[in-house]
Amino acid sequence: MGSLCADVIVLSIQAKVLQTLQHGHCADVEFDELCFEFGLELDEITSEKEIISREQGDSKASGASDVILYKIDVPANRYDLLCLEGLVRGLQVFRNKLEAPRYRRVSPVSGGPQRLIITPEPSSVRPHAVAAVLRNITFTQERYDSFIELQEKLHQNICRKRSLVAIGTHDLDTISGPFTYTAKAPGDICFKPLNQSQEYTASQLMSLYKTDSHLRHYLHIIEDKPVYPVIYDSNGVVLSMPPIINGDHSKITLKTKNVFIECTATDVTKARIVLDMMVTMFSEYCSQPFTVEEAEVVYPDGKTCTYPELAYRKEKLSSAFINQKVGINESTEKLAQLLTRMCLRSQPTGVGDEIEVEIPPTRSDVIHACDIMEDAAMAYGFNNITRTTPRTYTVANQFPLNKLTELLRQDLAAAGFTEALNFALCSQDDIADKLGKKISETKAVHISNPKTAEFQVARTTLLAGLLKTIAANRKMPLPLKLFEISDVVLQDPTKDVGARNSRRFCAVYYNRSPGFEVIHGLLDRTMQLLEVKPGRGEGYHIQASDDSTFFPGRCAEIFVHGKSVGRLGVLHPDVINRFELTLPCSALEMDIEPFLGHTAETLLTHDVPMQEVITHKFPTSQAPPSRP
Repeated sequence: MGSLCADVIVLSIQAKVLQTLQHGHCADVEFDELCFEFGLELDEITSEKEIISREQGDSKASGASDVILYKIDVPANRYDLLCLEGLVRGLQVFRNKLEAPRYRRVSPVSGGPQRLIITPEPSSVRPHAVAAVLRNITFTQERYDSFIELQEKLHQNICRKRSLVAIGTHDLDTISGPFTYTAKAPGDICFKPLNQSQEYTASQLMSLYKTDSHLRHYLHIIEDKPVYPVIYDSNGVVLSMPPIINGDHSKITLKTKNVFIECTATDVTKARIVLDMMVTMFSEYCSQPFTVEEAEVVYPDGKTCTYPELAYRKEKLSSAFINQKVGINESTEKLAQLLTRMCLRSQPTGVGDEIEVEIPPTRSDVIHACDIMEDAAMAYGFNNITRTTPRTYTVANQFPLNKLTELLRQDLAAAGFTEALNFALCSQDDIADKLGKKISETKAVHISNPKTAEFQVARTTLLAGLLKTIAANRKMPLPLKLFEISDVVLQDPTKDVGARNSRRFCAVYYNRSPGFEVIHGLLDRTMQLLEVKPGRGEGYHIQASDDSTFFPGRCAEIFVHGKSVGRLGVLHPDVINRFELTLPCSALEMDIEPFLGHTAETLLTHDVPMQEVITHKFPTSQAPPSRP
């Protein structure tokens, strides 16, 4: 079993099975150290009974297994370590108890290879497919469980919950090739799905699986498509309807001897990697270990590709590069030995300090020389690397803008306002229509192909997020006084990415009366904290202004050192209604980046010495009460 995290996958493996496959007993402490040396982490030693007892109570744990489980954290990009077979193989090679196997693609003993013919119809849904055969494989219950678990881990990891790749495994002796990968209307697909007792059309299956705790998460991938992908054998038997479910007719069992593996995909590169992982991890159980029978895939244009690729590639790098980056001083021969322990067969080329490294099909995570260097460091042992002081070092300080932001946050909270944090992405309506503006006026950065209407653009104002926060908290006691200091994103053709961040401060006051005087008082308090005096010229002042977001005659523009930095006022009733609010609301929003400098010449610049901000202590103790 295994669970997924953002950067690691947690594998749960029976300790006795792991030790049996390693051909010897290994104490828990020794195994913990071995995992660390190999770049893994033994997260916990537990049991099924202990896990259930901890999560559901002792009553639910009665009858659960007491077998010791190792829970191991595996990096999410090490697909070759996502099953027991790959993990044990990697550890044995690392301990020099086993030589890394060499995987081979072979032709069938008799007849031609199995063929998977792709018709033009799936091109708009899942255009790619790859296939292979594991011939004369022997399953036990443990091997079968591991085979199924690896599929699920790959589905949740590199396959991105089947959206990029979906794996189908079938008992080849129950079906006959050539196989056809096509797409049909949901009503035209009818078969008995895996572990069901009757036939269903594809439309009926989509309804059936809406309540399935496992499969309902994948329905959205194809449910809105006019046609669904489906794979048939030469007799019209349905193998699978990817990426949802396999057919019951070709399901594999413990008695299965020949396995046909197909992967349909929207990303053919990911499909090749997934197929290579499936066959390399379990080809050791074939009658000819580490051999995989090839299969042909015929594309609509007539092009034929043979899979699996099982491609080995060679990279060359210098031992000086590794030594310099890792901080060690080892010979070329020693570094080649270290890399070989990481399943990267290596040898000196004889040309200077050059090393030739062979990347096997199981190591798709090795992309650059830095990846090879990292494996060399791991095999050398991180604890064995001598700690040295860098020749040059610096003392870090907080970024001036963030320092100013933190100081403001503390004192605004002391003024009686509650801080809110909102998403940086929002809908177009939030920053345009609801605020009485046109989207073309907002300089918004648009998200390409947004997944939901709630995340169409990067916000250009903090006001919309605070109003949505108030709408979600209308039942809270009045008044609601909220503020947020965060970034907005604005289009800027002068930047290399076409956009820039701008740090804003926004506050809202929601009550039975508009409370303009409260917001005005907060502005005065903020300027006092920033040591900007009232008045024109070198100080700050407000000036009547018109803005469609605010009530006519109740809006003012804020000027600091003669430059506009924001607005405050009473919100327009239409704006209040569009955010489903029922009471008046006053708001203030302004740019705080100009306050990094203290004179008009330094406005709108980030290049302010850190000490200027550090010495700029807000006079909280001498300030008058913050209540306006």
